[in-house]
Amino acid sequence: MMKTELTAAQHAILAHAIHNTDGKVDWFPDNIKGGARKKVLEGLFNRALITPLGSDWFVAAEGYDALGVPRPGPITVEVLDEIIKSAEVTDKSQTPVRRTRDNSKQATVIGMLKRPEGATIPQICEATGWQSHTARGTFAGVFKKKLGLNITSGKESGAERIYRIAN
Repeated sequence: MMKTELTAAQHAILAHAIHNTDGKVDWFPDNIKGGARKKVLEGLFNRALITPLGSDWFVAAEGYDALGVPRPGPITVEVLDEIIKSAEVTDKSQTPVRRTRDNSKQATVIGMLKRPEGATIPQICEATGWQSHTARGTFAGVFKKKLGLNITSGKESGAERIYRIAN
């Protein structure tokens, strides 16, 4: 497993958020003000160590891993819906937030995985135009690592493997 290198400031900010505010990034060292705060947030966000929720920033699963701290429990579907909705908002005082539209491929796949019947890789590929390895990679990278979702799968004899988001 590759170790994520953090600056002293990044380490302090993530550690404070994890240990004092349930993962909410709301404290910065005294020497980090104004534009420097924006740069630190941007650096953490670009490395997927923090994620936006409304106008606030929270430590992402990768941030916990970078500090060697166990991740919190699995994310619920309700919290995931809030994350998707909040990604549409941009807070002008902080780093611009990547937008997730209701009609994006990521939102489409999450919706498919939330259905009681789940989804197969061929169904996801048909809905998104992705190749099968892209769909599987999205499960491991974005959904599991970045969003902290618990993706489960099952296969009945002679049928396609079915993937779901576990509640």
